[in-house]
Order: sequence, then C-alpha cells, then structure tokens
Amino acid sequence: MDGPITPMSTEECWEFLAAQELGRLAYHLLQEVHIVPVNYAVDHDPATDRHSLLFRTAEGSKMIGVIMNGDVAFEADELEEDRAASVIVRGRARVLDEHEEHRAEDVRLRPWVSTLKYNVVEIDVTEISGRRFELSRPWRHMIPE
Repeated sequence: MDGPITPMSTEECWEFLAAQELGRLAYHLLQEVHIVPVNYAVDHDPATDRHSLLFRTAEGSKMIGVIMNGDVAFEADELEEDRAASVIVRGRARVLDEHEEHRAEDVRLRPWVSTLKYNVVEIDVTEISGRRFELSRPWRHMIPE
C-alpha cells in the first residue's frame, strides 16, 4: 500500500468477493431501503468472463423487494487487526427461473441457516469498487482484554 487507503482493481474486487461468503444486500421495498446479511457466492462464466453474485432466499421481503425493484447494492468487507477491505457493487437483481437456478449448485452456495430457501437470486453487477485500508485504531489500548 502506498497510503492508508488503496483502491482495488476490478480483478482484485472479484477475487476478494470470491474469497468471502457473507455480505449485506441493500434493496428497495415500497418507500423504504432495507439492508440484510446474506451468504452468497460468485458465479463466473470463463467463456464470457462474466461475473455475477448468487444468493438463496425464501419467500419474504427480499424476494418481494427484488421482484418489485431490481436495483440493489451489495457490500462485503473484511476486518483484521491492522487492515480492512471493502467491496461495493451495484446492479440489477432477479430471481432465476427453474432452467437457470442449477447454476447455484455449481458454486459454493448453501444455506447457513436450516430454513428452506428454494429461490436463487442473481445480481448482475453494473458497477464494482473496492478499497483496502491500513488501520491505526489508536484507542485499541483502551479495550479491556
């Protein structure tokens, strides 16, 4: 790193997202913006070099929100002792039909909570950005061990 904040290339952003499993989905539902944690996986088609994000969901507010307004944002991050990283994507989410949802079987995507989640949602990424941070956190000495 050349400074305390370093931008990540598009390739670094996708590598980072592929290494993570948990992120936050921001979506619209009626007049409100909601944000929820979701476990996800990166789907990459080497033939077209196309990347997207996949997650599973049950019937409910996420599903309704995606159907009513597919504009979403998604963020994944990582915090270590003296460094952090964050990647944010914006895109269009859609529920995959029965002919496409098999793609979720080819990636590292299984429900973390033992609830039934039959619906597979894809985020077609239109914008991606990421940054790495060197942290100083001078107050760390004040946290009891």
